[in-house]
Amino acid sequence: MSAPLTACPECDLLQTVAPPRADMLACCARCDSVLHRPVDEDVDKPLAYTLSAGILFLIANAFPIVGLELQGQSSSATLFGTARALYEQNMVMLAVLVGFTTIVVPGVQLAAMSYVLVPLRMGWVPHGLPLALRILQAVRPWGMTEVFILGLLVSLVKLAGMANVEPGIALWSFGGLLLMIAAAVASFDARAIWARLEVAR
Repeated sequence: MSAPLTACPECDLLQTVAPPRADMLACCARCDSVLHRPVDEDVDKPLAYTLSAGILFLIANAFPIVGLELQGQSSSATLFGTARALYEQNMVMLAVLVGFTTIVVPGVQLAAMSYVLVPLRMGWVPHGLPLALRILQAVRPWGMTEVFILGLLVSLVKLAGMANVEPGIALWSFGGLLLMIAAAVASFDARAIWARLEVAR
């Protein structure tokens, strides 16, 4: 039986890719992008990253991102409070975009990965595995937490000249969250998950 066709995620070239050996990568014949990595069925690493990211995500949403003190008056803002403030200032679309890309998408992404990885770690395959993997594939491009953090840092630098700016615990949590989500996504191998599903069948 011949290997199925695989479309390169970078240049869309269709090509037949045979699973590589344990010490090899399969790369695109046109642009040299990685098409297939050796299957690693160990879920401990992506699960550890995912659970760590989940804890940081909860902290980042529960505590203030930044505190401001100006002329004796102080205020603080959470991520949800930032989206709500934008909404109250009639910037509805921006508020929805901020809330969706920085709260909803990371939450759905971490929940779907946990739904897949926790049962696999316990030795059984979750019933909604195909749906969870499709959700992960659909929401991944919408995760823009790093863009929000970059914009926030630029704003803090500008505000530092006008008020006393005190970074909150959520800001540091967001920094760790970015690293943990990136590590979780990089170590999450969908082919290894499907391999476990085939074995279970």
